[in-house]
Amino acid sequence: MSTVTQLFTSPAADVWEVIEDGWLYSGWVVGASRIRAVDQQWPHVGAKLHHSVGSWPFLIDDSTSVTAVDPGRRLELHARGWPMGEAKIVISIEELGGGQCRVSISEDAVRGPGKMVPKALRDPVIGVRNRETLKRLELMAAGGAGK
Repeated sequence: MSTVTQLFTSPAADVWEVIEDGWLYSGWVVGASRIRAVDQQWPHVGAKLHHSVGSWPFLIDDSTSVTAVDPGRRLELHARGWPMGEAKIVISIEELGGGQCRVSISEDAVRGPGKMVPKALRDPVIGVRNRETLKRLELMAAGGAGK
């Protein structure tokens, strides 16, 4: 899996508040254009975000589901974006104290055409996208999104 880690100048609880509000997902996840619906039990195991990926007029409607969760610390997702494929994503948050935390995103293709791209080519592209995703997440947490 491609892993990107960043130090945030926000406490872990503030970051988790953004993550647990499924309606904010398209504001920090690069590639997610809009959220169409969020299951009421989000982010519990089995809950789904119904999202669109791409840019208008080339939008793909699909979903992301929770496969594991440790509230405030870790969220594991199965993201779908057919015809591109499916990916496993793990978001980890480590409280460091002093108003800081460390956030990591690990991701890799698990099914579909994206899985056929050699890992040596796939990982750098995923890494660039997730570095921007973490920057957006940090700004939203610092700005009080999700409260």
